[in-house]
Amino acid sequence: MTTKTKAKSRILEAVHETANDLHRLGFIDKRKMQKYDVLCLEPVQDYDAVKVKALRERLHLSQAVLASVLNTSASTVRKWEGGDKRPSGPSQKLLDIIERKGLEAVL
Repeated sequence: MTTKTKAKSRILEAVHETANDLHRLGFIDKRKMQKYDVLCLEPVQDYDAVKVKALRERLHLSQAVLASVLNTSASTVRKWEGGDKRPSGPSQKLLDIIERKGLEAVL
């Protein structure tokens, strides 16, 4: 795994980096490395209606364009922003990547 997300702390970041090196050298298998990823890396933040709308407006995107980037429908983005639904799974991860690294990271 070469996941580059922010660690919960500097100590956990060092642990994850060491585990990643051991995985790369073949001392840790893929399943064990996934456990280190879960243990050491920050979880994806939860997106509610306010956060989705704020992110979209900060990027100067329409609901239709954001929906296209996330490979979902404009009505889904509208429901997220209206509070009727919440993004989950891949959409939540993509929103987090866009939040942290910018729109170019997913295009």
